Amino acid sequence: MKTTETEVTCDLVIYKNEEGRNLILLIQRKNDPYKGKWALPGGFIETDETVGAGAARELKEETNVEIAEKDLTFIDYFDQPDRDPRGRIISFAFAAEVPSETKHNASDDASEARWFPLDNLPELAFDHKEIIEYTIQLKS
Repeated sequence: MKTTETEVTCDLVIYKNEEGRNLILLIQRKNDPYKGKWALPGGFIETDETVGAGAARELKEETNVEIAEKDLTFIDYFDQPDRDPRGRIISFAFAAEVPSETKHNASDDASEARWFPLDNLPELAFDHKEIIEYTIQLKS
């Protein structure tokens, strides 16, 4: 039997309503793969933390937005074998709504963080468009 190493990541669908428009927080990737592309905040889970704690940490590191682990809603896992060009990576997606006045700034491995209207998203890295669409279906 062939064994492969599998990594675990998290992706966060952070959204707010501002003046009647639904906005999603995206980061511009500073590193490969997909350097320069827009993506959901997220990243690799450390070996000594839960997936939820890792999601809250990654959000804070990349966008300076703080959300308690208990306030993140688990959406689903995404496990297509080819979803990430770095190898076999399974991602756990979380969502949270934040107040319209929520401030952010890019840091860590994000070169920029920006709110995008849900109806006008840029081309996204990985399978993040699918994650957003799935999250919207669950919330409707």
